[in-house]
Amino acid sequence: MERNFYGQDPSLLNSGEAGLSETSFLETVSPSMKAVEAMIRELAHSQVPVLLIGEPGTGKGTIAQRIHGISGGRTEGFRLETCAGLAPGTLLQTASKRGSTLYLDDICDLSSECQKLLLELLSKAGGAGSTQADVRIICGTSRDLETYIRAGSFREDLYYRLSGVCLRIPPLRQRKEDVPHLMAFFLGRYSEAFHRPVPSLSSSTQQLFKDYSWPGNLRELEAAARAIVAVGDESMAMRGLRSLFASSENSSNGAKVSLKEASRAASREAEKDLILKALTRTRWNRRRAAQELQISYKALLYKLKQIGYSEYGAS
Repeated sequence: MERNFYGQDPSLLNSGEAGLSETSFLETVSPSMKAVEAMIRELAHSQVPVLLIGEPGTGKGTIAQRIHGISGGRTEGFRLETCAGLAPGTLLQTASKRGSTLYLDDICDLSSECQKLLLELLSKAGGAGSTQADVRIICGTSRDLETYIRAGSFREDLYYRLSGVCLRIPPLRQRKEDVPHLMAFFLGRYSEAFHRPVPSLSSSTQQLFKDYSWPGNLRELEAAARAIVAVGDESMAMRGLRSLFASSENSSNGAKVSLKEASRAASREAEKDLILKALTRTRWNRRRAAQELQISYKALLYKLKQIGYSEYGAS
């Protein structure tokens, strides 16, 4: 059965060269992503350059790999290069691997030397989407390239060469129909990775996920799923996640919630809950609680200070 977009293992996307056997796709239900998938199928069988535009965390790198994965004749691997700090020699090397796809992430950060080199490589190809070495070029950005052109930091001729097709990726808040399916996908992924059962979310948590605007997009959704599985207790995990969600909603710049931040917040709430339960069982005898928690008395005092209970209990 033909499947629509989602998932790629992030560790593969960050490794430079990804193995397509690890790619798994999830059928989406939102009309906006169905339109994106239809465009992906059209683009996969052409050589036209593609510029992917979308907010951070919307999955531009995954879509680039999806284009590569269903392209006929692409015998070599998928290469991902982050443009910030990319050296001309590295660009030349990666753009010379015949039959591969090169995805340039955050193209607006490409240095002037690399911009000149990339323009030369594409010009020699006669206007196709591949370089002379038959390497397909796909670029991604979350920023307005025309602003960089006006500022003189991005070449206008390169912009026109790269933007043969601009594919805009909708943010998650504009396709909330996909949230339950994506959450189930991520819960399954991390349950398998952590060797734990797939959690069944409560109706209140599902409603929270439905109402939330997800300023961090798929990256933030994945972080929430990972935290729930890692903590192993939905209520504990959600205590930390709710505070992070609130700070993200109130942030004027739409700050993202990273996997690390979500896990830390959920872990802090779980740790606090365990400490208070141990103190309750020991009638707030801190030394006995420390022994039960298998930590030093000094460590317990420090943690009590962190959670605002330093003055409670007997030594």
